[in-house]
Amino acid sequence: MTHARTPRPQPSPPSQTPSGLSRRAALTGLAAGAGVLAAGAAAGCAAATPRAAAAAAPDPAPGAMKLFGDPGYNFAGLLALGAAGMRASEVGEVLTAVNAINTAGLSAQTFTDTFRSWGDRLAAPPAAGRHGGETPSQTRRFRSLRAAQYYAQALFYVLGTRSPEDEKALYLAGRASWDTFTRLCSPAAVRAQVPYGKTRLPLWFFRPEGPEEPRPTVILTNGSDGQNVDMWTYGVAAALGRGWNALVYDGPGQGRLLFVEEIPFTTRWEQVVAPLVDWLDARKDVDSARIAITGLSMGGNLVARAAAFEHRLAAVACLPGVLSPWLGFDKELRDIVTADKAETNRVWNEEVVPELTPELATTVKKRFEIFSPEALREARAGRVFKDLWTPAQLAIGLDITKLVPRIKAPTLVLDYDFEQFYPGQPRQMYDLLRSKRAYVKMTEATGAQLHCSPMAPQQHCDVVFDWLADVLRG
Repeated sequence: MTHARTPRPQPSPPSQTPSGLSRRAALTGLAAGAGVLAAGAAAGCAAATPRAAAAAAPDPAPGAMKLFGDPGYNFAGLLALGAAGMRASEVGEVLTAVNAINTAGLSAQTFTDTFRSWGDRLAAPPAAGRHGGETPSQTRRFRSLRAAQYYAQALFYVLGTRSPEDEKALYLAGRASWDTFTRLCSPAAVRAQVPYGKTRLPLWFFRPEGPEEPRPTVILTNGSDGQNVDMWTYGVAAALGRGWNALVYDGPGQGRLLFVEEIPFTTRWEQVVAPLVDWLDARKDVDSARIAITGLSMGGNLVARAAAFEHRLAAVACLPGVLSPWLGFDKELRDIVTADKAETNRVWNEEVVPELTPELATTVKKRFEIFSPEALREARAGRVFKDLWTPAQLAIGLDITKLVPRIKAPTLVLDYDFEQFYPGQPRQMYDLLRSKRAYVKMTEATGAQLHCSPMAPQQHCDVVFDWLADVLRG
């Protein structure tokens, strides 16, 4: 699959075609064949390589870490399992779901149905509440958090099921569980909205128990396909444990703005962060001189972009460092997208889309819905979008290579053994920084390998928040 003016390679053999979606792969690994998308060696965790190479390569998730045979689904399962350390899942619930899915036969349908049923079960009142007794708020609180987790797992794969139109409903179910959880926190999270363009950004402001006094505050930024529950696992709980405030929000391309309002990502993330800082700056319980920001997954690109322009931020953590999400796409796909919109879309619609397997068509729909309302609507209708060129321009525009040297705040760049989505980019970002900087690699030796350390969010938070404590103390 290349541009029409270049020779077209032969199709990849079936054994090289990924069998499932890659968790957090909204920007990675769409590679080529003659109209066949197959993930390359530097692509997402569902990437397939020739058998000889695969046999020689180390396994990033060996032994007991292998919940599913497909590495994409396996990554999703590891994310859900790892969240148990922050009470955002339950080991027994996740492993029971995994067993049920494998028994039924792994597919988008079985994965979605199983985790959706777990979300429904935990979102409903527990037995005590149904029989007239009063359910303790603590019980309902963490049942709701786990429900949000399981709905998030189902949401990621729903476009590959018989009911892709359920995407919005699944999001809203998870959002309702998240809102219940935040309301039952002690103290309850403050819910507010801040202006952004023609809409408003929803936010949740978490405060520790204790006197109302100015405290360090962390703005937690999600990536391309995470949900609010991920921000609890990767920041809110750790911030509260240190006596800090934490702010969670939906930006364009995320949460309500994507799934309800159909607003895609923006290349101007500083315009998203500025009203959040304004809101925090007006609060008496926020130390305005100690506002930090973290970005998880593709959020590592977004917050670096914001910090290049928003100089009220006291510290920045890119988890991992991402210079160009577009480079996560395979070169063969990138070569299709030229300055010629009509020719780009002709190749896409005439030479690529007709050759997609159902699994790869679902991958395409998922990866592009964050960049295009048309792609989102077509995906919910069970179709592949026709305009590749327009969302590709948005993805290309996320490149921040020239902006990183403008960052003034101290910056932490995380990297991971077996980083499957943005390999090499964290170190490149670190080398471009001109501010006080730190580079840390999460390693296989401590079980913290893979993008965002799905099996070790507690380790992950220790590294991030220990660094933030040193910077904010200074």
